Amino acid sequence: MNEFGVKYRIGIFGSSHGPCVGAKVEGCPAGAKISEAVIQAELDRRTPGRSPVSTPRKESDKLEIISGIHGGRATGGPIVGLVKNRDVDSSAYEAFLRVPRPGHADYPASVKYGGKHDHRGGGQFSGRMTAGLVIGGAVARQVLATKHVVLLAQTVQIGNIVTTKEVPFQDAEKVVRANSVGCADRVTAERMIEAIVKAHEEKDSLGGIVRCTILGLPVGVGEPFFGSIESVMSAMMFSIPGVKGVEFGSGFGAASMKGSAHNDQYSVSKGKIVTKTNNAGGVLGGLSTGMPIEFRVAFKPTSSIARKQRSVDIVDRKPVELEVKGRHDPCIVPRAVPVVENSAAAVILDLMLQGGFL
Repeated sequence: MNEFGVKYRIGIFGSSHGPCVGAKVEGCPAGAKISEAVIQAELDRRTPGRSPVSTPRKESDKLEIISGIHGGRATGGPIVGLVKNRDVDSSAYEAFLRVPRPGHADYPASVKYGGKHDHRGGGQFSGRMTAGLVIGGAVARQVLATKHVVLLAQTVQIGNIVTTKEVPFQDAEKVVRANSVGCADRVTAERMIEAIVKAHEEKDSLGGIVRCTILGLPVGVGEPFFGSIESVMSAMMFSIPGVKGVEFGSGFGAASMKGSAHNDQYSVSKGKIVTKTNNAGGVLGGLSTGMPIEFRVAFKPTSSIARKQRSVDIVDRKPVELEVKGRHDPCIVPRAVPVVENSAAAVILDLMLQGGFL
């Protein structure tokens, strides 16, 4: 339900407008060096209200570690971390109990829970719940770093603005963290920002694509059949609000390729077995091949827009016109970049623990 993982488990708790949101993490190896500053830095990347392309909601998202870390090291017990909700305004959400917002979970949630769910700010369906994923992933990435496994997510598309520029990993990491949309190409980043601002001015929103790369993974990580890298990673990615598609390597493009073009042929480089291409995205048979893990995550446009839309009163069963008020991201993609990156870290650590690689 609200827990994910086998040997490295993340359980998320809280709600968008409740006292707090956070995570309970189990399975972090005892004695692992864990910096709270690193976790805070990752949280800061998804914190709202820090740029013109995000929601005006102001949250400091200051990390509080309740248990599981002592003296900068994991104790072996559950790591519980949370951030408090301080800038909360629930006044705009009362109407949505009767008139569901297009694109949101309001209607199916109302039916499932008989109208007793916490609807404020989307409750447990809110993107704010991803703070817990970042906390759990930020712990995981520090354990992975000791095995020289590193991750980088970056925005490669916002609306119809696309970058195809390949930037070396280390350079890309610096640029991604330095701009408000998380794009590794500075020129394209500026165009993306302009597109988001324009959509907001037009009372509309945009979607986009985040690409994630994982380097340093040894050969053979993954637990077929249903615990393959692609299976588990996709399940995690689809748990992030707003995700509508996940593809590895050439993805859907493989459907129009011939086998002679799609097959990644082997060669030897500096004594290491590699492939000349990476259409498989670093995964064969659900197992890591030693090549970079490459996957892309597609996000829909933000559902909350200021334009008038058609809905229905679910009590009177009559059509009504709805204008969504409140504070929302005109594009969720920029703040989703660290969520994808850190969630992926949690998946990889879990699979490495299962396979005995740690």
